[in-house]
Amino acid sequence: MALGRGLVLGADGGNSKTELLVATRDGEVAAYVRGPGSNSHAIGAAGTAAVLGRLVARAGLDEPAEMGVFHLCGADVPSDVAELEDAVGRGGWVDRAVVENDTFALLRVGTDAEDAVAVVCGAGINCVGRATGGRIVRYPALGWETGDWGGSEPFGREAVHLAARGDDGRGEPTRLGEAIVEHFGLTVAELGEAVHYKRLGEARLGELEPFVVQLGAEGDAVARGLVGRLATEIALLARRAMRDLEVTEADAVLGGGMLGAGEGLLCELTLARLAELAPGACPVPSTAAPVLGSALAALDELAAPPSAHERLRAAFDGLVPVEADDR
Repeated sequence: MALGRGLVLGADGGNSKTELLVATRDGEVAAYVRGPGSNSHAIGAAGTAAVLGRLVARAGLDEPAEMGVFHLCGADVPSDVAELEDAVGRGGWVDRAVVENDTFALLRVGTDAEDAVAVVCGAGINCVGRATGGRIVRYPALGWETGDWGGSEPFGREAVHLAARGDDGRGEPTRLGEAIVEHFGLTVAELGEAVHYKRLGEARLGELEPFVVQLGAEGDAVARGLVGRLATEIALLARRAMRDLEVTEADAVLGGGMLGAGEGLLCELTLARLAELAPGACPVPSTAAPVLGSALAALDELAAPPSAHERLRAAFDGLVPVEADDR
């Protein structure tokens, strides 16, 4: 049976994967597929559209859906959004489309509260928020250029820096070097050379994240300090968004690869930092797939009744995506 009319489409595109959820207006799931990452900063807007197009085809969408919400990594500044809107529009997959940063998917899936902020901490870090009356805050989150630090890649890079200083005596003693040898089979110096001379991609340093967090939990002071630094950044982002929204109380949705489990040292320290720096923030760790938030947002755009949202949440629980052939 052809899929298309009367359907909504939600897409969540990230660094490592892209997911597409198709549902009916009343919240029944029609298709759920997953493919490779689609960060437009890495593959361009046309590349992002190509990934999405393959997922749409895999979902069996033979006619345009009524509404589509595309939450995409790389939709950071207005020019990014404009390029992606053009690329999505040329795909012809939906009658009407909304393109936004992927952090909004986490915000939507994490809470129904009117006053809420969301911090995603995965390969990178970002924060968005909303408040009563339709007020929205978003930030460029381009990395060090916009004052940001966090996510597994910068975190891993800093771990290598601290490991090198620990090894040669300029810094505090640490077992971070042991984690590097265990994971990469290289000494700290060898890893540094491999990254510097482009024999190993810097993005792979993010693979050190779980080892560093584990060392911090085991009492390594340097590793724990690094985890604490990231927890502080997360809390500061939530506080900034609440300040810019002019709210003193709000849900604070926490998600992404580094926070998604809702447990462990990083989550523990983040909750403590939030209590100190943003006492009006109510932490909401979210383990739900953000693509569900994209589909819920598409239902919002059509003013679907609450029953449709509830039905979609229930139908999505435990659902496993079909992997696209090119993943």
